[in-house]
Amino acid sequence: MGSVVVALLIVLGSGLLLYPSAASWFSAVNQAEVVESYKAELDRASPKEVAAHLRRAKRYNAALTSGALLEAGTRKPSADGTPGDTSPDASPDAALDYDSILDLNGSGVMGHVVIPDIDVDLPLYHGTSDEVLRKGAGHLEGSHLPVGGRGTLSVIAAHRGLPTATMFDDLDHLELGDRFIIDVFGTALVYEITSTEVVDPDETEALRPVPGKDLVTLVTCTPLGVNSHRILVTGERVDEVPPEAVEEAGSDGPGFPWWALGGAAALVVALAQARPRRRKSRPEQP
Repeated sequence: MGSVVVALLIVLGSGLLLYPSAASWFSAVNQAEVVESYKAELDRASPKEVAAHLRRAKRYNAALTSGALLEAGTRKPSADGTPGDTSPDASPDAALDYDSILDLNGSGVMGHVVIPDIDVDLPLYHGTSDEVLRKGAGHLEGSHLPVGGRGTLSVIAAHRGLPTATMFDDLDHLELGDRFIIDVFGTALVYEITSTEVVDPDETEALRPVPGKDLVTLVTCTPLGVNSHRILVTGERVDEVPPEAVEEAGSDGPGFPWWALGGAAALVVALAQARPRRRKSRPEQP
């Protein structure tokens, strides 16, 4: 009986140790599938449909009146930018429904974010709700849509330190001059990091557009587990690259699930421990 208890403890203990690695691996697999599905959907779309979405995105950006705001006491930012007239009576040119722009099939995916230096390739969703940030990166509604343009600032947020996924965990490892790519509707825009800073949630000046510059700011919370401050990594657009270049720069994928080997080894040890042992028989007395 004691050996069975020991075996169960081995299985439970190894399960607890391996859970973060396993959960993160499965999350990475799902993120890669979402990105591939988005690319396939984009390939099926007509050039006319793609161009129409990009035009609407640029009109949305032109209608914004202000920058973004980091909300104190939360894990994500909010925004005070406002688009043009979105009322039901608005004309087609004025009605800029955020959720329908840059969304081909209602999935909420507008593209993906590639950060080669920290091996990140995340699907990019509309909004920064808790549901969105559990799945990938989110574009902050109220900041400019990430389609480029002078005088624009797009804000993209993702979690850091989740036990079930790896997203912007290593954002603080990026340095000035490193580059990241925002691939939206087949347009891959390259940004070179010009500033990194840690700010209080109420410091909003860093999230304001700069006249004449095309900027994207990546945002996550810090320190891990406390989330009292925000890491802001801002890049300025330097280039536009073809889709094949994005493929080369993207993440290598989830990779081999090494955690599974640890689980298998623990199971073998547990089975060996639980196996009944034969008692040595005493020799017969003459």
